[in-house]
Amino acid sequence: MESTYEKHQNNEEDQKINRSLKNLLIIINCTLMILGNSGGPLISRLYFRHGGHRQWLSSFLETTGFPIIILPLSFSYFHRRRRDPNTKLIFITLPIFFASAFLGLMTGLDDFLYAYGLSFLPVSTSALLISTQLAFTAFFAFLVVKQRFTPFSLNSVALLTVGAVIIGLHASSDRPEGVSKREYFVGFFLTLGAAALYGLVLPLVELTYRKAKQAITYTLVMEMQFVMGFFATAFCAVGMIVNKDFQAIPREASHYDIGETNYYTVLFFSAIFWQFFFLGTVGVIFCTNTLLAGVIIAVFIPVTETLGVIIFHEKFSSEKGVAVVLSLWGLASYSYGEYLEAKKKKEEEDVRPAEQSV
Repeated sequence: MESTYEKHQNNEEDQKINRSLKNLLIIINCTLMILGNSGGPLISRLYFRHGGHRQWLSSFLETTGFPIIILPLSFSYFHRRRRDPNTKLIFITLPIFFASAFLGLMTGLDDFLYAYGLSFLPVSTSALLISTQLAFTAFFAFLVVKQRFTPFSLNSVALLTVGAVIIGLHASSDRPEGVSKREYFVGFFLTLGAAALYGLVLPLVELTYRKAKQAITYTLVMEMQFVMGFFATAFCAVGMIVNKDFQAIPREASHYDIGETNYYTVLFFSAIFWQFFFLGTVGVIFCTNTLLAGVIIAVFIPVTETLGVIIFHEKFSSEKGVAVVLSLWGLASYSYGEYLEAKKKKEEEDVRPAEQSV
């Protein structure tokens, strides 16, 4: 029989392994999210910039890469089976399946709003507007998962809102060639709508985790993302069928500015990079919380901005520069507030054992 000391040692080793595995998952998911967050918008804008006109197709590509999740799911299953031959093939239950399906339909709508907006906006402007998602996330997290407002989060909401207003008031300074003022404002408000809707989706994902009557493992998170991806893709596929986009793809490819082969290459990598983003996002929420997902989206605004200016030679006006500064200021305010909250919570947890031992 094992002694008490040996059991204690084994428990400590298991905790170290679990901490190491969690840190590895955080790094992997943050990397996926970063690649998707910067690469996805740039490739989607590349599609529209060189002759692509199908918004439903662009939104379809944002989630159509969901079958790639089968690879890590298969690895997870065979790894579990080595340890337990009777392990389950699928962990997702019907309530979580239906919740994931609903979230998938919401994501499909969000994809369409974003793709339609991006077809009329420079990627740098779109990235700034999407940064307001952090403000919407804070608001909906307060309503949905009772994450309370602090002076820092309120300050960040105000700063991000002012940044979006500045861009709206100076629409003529960065309107792409061939885009009317009306189309620009349609893109502007649809992109804000996409930011708001995704700001609601993130807390709803966290709520699903909390309400699940089963252990939330990373395998279950991937299964949820698979279901969400399927229903989001199905939603956009219906739009493509109604709009006759499937029949238009070969014709659009043959007239694409940078060639037919490059057209299909753009579509392929658009699907891959967007799937990185969505898989990384749900993984980050699972490993940490909704906040970090919102922070990563916001913190890479300058990266997307810079790449948009370098790759597409977009204008970087003084108004846009002010909006970037306000966005980063809002991010810093939000992050510092959350740091203080986490520090306070940790101190309270450290005090409790001390009080119990007295």
